[in-house]
Amino acid sequence: MNPLVDATSEEWWVICLCAEWCGVCREWRGIFNEAAAAHPDLHFAWIDIEDEAEAMGDVDVETFPTLLIARGKVPRFFGPVQPSLAQLSRLLGSLAEAGEPQRTDAQAAALLARLASRALLIR
Repeated sequence: MNPLVDATSEEWWVICLCAEWCGVCREWRGIFNEAAAAHPDLHFAWIDIEDEAEAMGDVDVETFPTLLIARGKVPRFFGPVQPSLAQLSRLLGSLAEAGEPQRTDAQAAALLARLASRALLIR
């Protein structure tokens, strides 16, 4: 079962939105995998936006890499990042320490729901 589909899930997801043709994405993938190994308590997913164009819907990713970080069904961050393990670790730490967001990004929440419903986010 996909824990993101469970309405009570509070698990963290770190979802990278990239494209195979992108050189930066290819370089970033190794760093992203290192981050996943360094944070076994979080779920990491790699989504090729061209392979999953239907799930992406109207979301237009203009800068790579772009991350969608969520706790359960609530997006906590949605945007481009520098391809750096140190920066990703700092971002994850700051999100974990921050309280619940005052508002959520509707586009990010809809994308998260589509990815979960298509079983693209699994352990």
